[in-house]
Amino acid sequence: MYAVVRHYSTPPDAVEAMISAVDDEFADRVPQEVGAALYTAVDTGGGTATTITVYADEQAAVRSEAAVAALQQNLGERFGVKEIAAHRGEVVVSRASDAIARPVRFRGQLSPTEPGGLASPP
Repeated sequence: MYAVVRHYSTPPDAVEAMISAVDDEFADRVPQEVGAALYTAVDTGGGTATTITVYADEQAAVRSEAAVAALQQNLGERFGVKEIAAHRGEVVVSRASDAIARPVRFRGQLSPTEPGGLASPP
């Protein structure tokens, strides 16, 4: 596995709208479009965010660059998002619980139709 961790900045007053757009418009498509096994976005405060994307291998990460660039351009034009750093490398240790496979929506909410969501039995 291969991971890319990207750090972004945006005007603090645009963070909520940007995260909402990522959740509503991109998060469900990103794994398929870029060939990722995992895509996670983290609000790191102060107008910054971090994404963690895990791929099967380095070649998959390289192949994803055009799609990532298009997404970055879209968010940059709409919300002033700028990539400030990117780190890439082999995943050398990994563990995950079943909870990691359950999507988290903006504000930490699960959608009502997803396992564990409001409409799902406990």
